[in-house]
Amino acid sequence: MRLKIVHGWKGLPESERGAAVALGNFDGVHRGHQQVIAQAAKAALALKRPLGVVTFDPHPRRLFRPSEPAFKLMTHDQQARALEALGVDILYLLPFDFEMASFGDREFVERVLVGNDREGLAVRHVGVGFDISFGRGRTGSAELMKAYGQEFGFSVSVAEPVANRDGEKFSSTGVRDALRDGHPEQAARILGRPFAIEGVVRRGQQLGRQLGFPTANVEVEDYVVPRLGVYATRTRLPDGRVVPGVANLGNNPTTGMVETRLETWLFDFDEDLYGQVLETELIAFLRPELKFDSIEALIEQVMRDAAQARAIVAPAF
Repeated sequence: MRLKIVHGWKGLPESERGAAVALGNFDGVHRGHQQVIAQAAKAALALKRPLGVVTFDPHPRRLFRPSEPAFKLMTHDQQARALEALGVDILYLLPFDFEMASFGDREFVERVLVGNDREGLAVRHVGVGFDISFGRGRTGSAELMKAYGQEFGFSVSVAEPVANRDGEKFSSTGVRDALRDGHPEQAARILGRPFAIEGVVRRGQQLGRQLGFPTANVEVEDYVVPRLGVYATRTRLPDGRVVPGVANLGNNPTTGMVETRLETWLFDFDEDLYGQVLETELIAFLRPELKFDSIEALIEQVMRDAAQARAIVAPAF
């Protein structure tokens, strides 16, 4: 991976300072985020400086509202790959702890973004979205960032909202709402690519294999939970191959309740995937998760689901 990941903002070598950066949470790296990064990229080119992205780990919501349901749209690895594809050179993962949370908007800019010989990123440019908020109490804004840029000597770009033909603004909240409503194609339009769940394949009951449709089981963990049910899918293997399939996202009410997981049947595929990391795209929602009266009824429905999913995803292969 060409992208360099930097953890923290103190004691960095000069090679990791002085970038033109985009600032935000960038969960999902959706088309609105891409506009913020594109403007920072123009500045990086003009200034002949690396292009950086500044974000936080964990997401501030985890510190302030730890009891909220899972909401993430991507793992750090997925985010890094998406940013690298956009030409980002450095990803700054700033620890969002109680120290960071205590910084007012001015202190955040002065200490973290600008800094001195011992700390800070020494940014040359900061790209933000029109709705940026930063600092304790979320008092910082795009206009305030412009003022700080003039004071501390860095340029600022502000990306205007990006919207679809109906005027709906692209946002991470819009992606989450679309997924929870069972509209992965709408989420994909906002993201600019299908939403995907990545994780390690775990051993399950292996009931699917006994019934004729072996599945690769991945825990949902910190992801936002899309509408439970059956999806047409595409799965990317560690070696880069992409395999069409059908997946159940749910709790298995027919065969024994489990934690929410994605169980994917990869079509025309029979290799051992246990312990490997898979990334499965949700392409189309087929039906809600159901509880069947018998295993026979379950098998019949799974075969109908598979036929429907094949018609949607397999022609591309």
